[in-house]
Amino acid sequence: MAITGRFVLLAFAALAALLLIPAWGTVLLAAAALLALVLGDVLMAASPAKIALQRKDPRNVTLHADTESVLTLENRNRRTFRAMVRDAWQPSAGAVAPVQRLKIPAGERRRMSVVLKPTRRGDLAAPHVTLRSFGPLGLAARQRTVVLPGRLRVLPPFNSKRHLPSKLRKLRELDGKAAVQIRGAGTEFDSLRDYVRGDDVRSIDWRATARRTAVVVRTWRPERDRRVVIMLDTSRTAAARIDDEPRLDTGIEAALLLAVLAERGGDRVDFFAFDRRVRGRVDSAAKGNLLGSLVQAMAPLGAELIEMDWAAIPAQVRAISAHRSLVVLLTSLDSGAPEEGLIPLVAQLVRQHTVLLGSVRDPLLGRMKKERTTASQVFRASAAERALLDREAVSAQLRQLGAEVVDAEPLELPPLLADAYIRLKAAGRL
Repeated sequence: MAITGRFVLLAFAALAALLLIPAWGTVLLAAAALLALVLGDVLMAASPAKIALQRKDPRNVTLHADTESVLTLENRNRRTFRAMVRDAWQPSAGAVAPVQRLKIPAGERRRMSVVLKPTRRGDLAAPHVTLRSFGPLGLAARQRTVVLPGRLRVLPPFNSKRHLPSKLRKLRELDGKAAVQIRGAGTEFDSLRDYVRGDDVRSIDWRATARRTAVVVRTWRPERDRRVVIMLDTSRTAAARIDDEPRLDTGIEAALLLAVLAERGGDRVDFFAFDRRVRGRVDSAAKGNLLGSLVQAMAPLGAELIEMDWAAIPAQVRAISAHRSLVVLLTSLDSGAPEEGLIPLVAQLVRQHTVLLGSVRDPLLGRMKKERTTASQVFRASAAERALLDREAVSAQLRQLGAEVVDAEPLELPPLLADAYIRLKAAGRL
């Protein structure tokens, strides 16, 4: 049972009467009157146990978009159901007006709609619904909590999709689909044409030249149907917030743009999220929409507060592809001692694969480096300079091993990683 503000006001009125007539008889009379009114109001309230509930789960929604959760309530009482209903979504679901007043006559149904504006990616839940049925006087209510699970999957927003058209134009140029055709890059035979001054003599097709009176050269194009394996780091370093966004979410944006671009470029894309075990996986052999499969697999991902098992990554890559592939590592360059984990891993992978590493750099380091007005700012600038030099040193070591490194701020990482993929494809290194 729950009491309302009306009962509290009535109790204060009774207290005023006691102050005017201070006697035990007045106390007993006031208490009896209040108790009778409350019990009578509760007994006249419709039973929450006779309310049938149905939930229509909201559709999947991207982060910061809106969706709607709908409850259907059927009153099986003989009395009117005057109630306050609370749909108990967790705070990050961003429920607008989750508590609503309803009046349902006997034998009728009503719908209760709650707008959801989620502020966090992942699977969000509403474990139960609370019903508070009021009597006709509105002094007290009968309350019941009904287990009625609701679920909402919040998908990554894929804000970097705006870069996709420009990157696709570059790919079409490589494939000869645009007005400007690029020849000479890649290792896959494209066509024959007459020799012009400046052509590489190693491209001359002597058999075709023997059949014609002019010298003929072969032209090449970037190979298609190559394997791209994307690994997303979900270890403790992915939990760091950069520009008010977890490093993991920036990695997801970069992985989505690169995966869609590579698929449109004719390559096979495999994705897995890893720390000490596989947290999510999308196989290129799976049927259906790659983007849809990726966002569904990435939506529930979260950073795990454990260290990365670098030694297990080569086995995961071999399980996906035994042939030469482009292996993309979305991880951090400042994750402890790179000499003990990241650098030996890259040294092992570059023996068989082309390795592209993408890492998020905190823009705060650049801002701290420029501010040198006070003594404390000078010390912070020195620390930022040291951190940037350490990152550059690790990047230089990785490049000496033969890997490509993209170290950029959050908004710049997805397009720069896509540009690196296009450069590798144009150079025939995939």
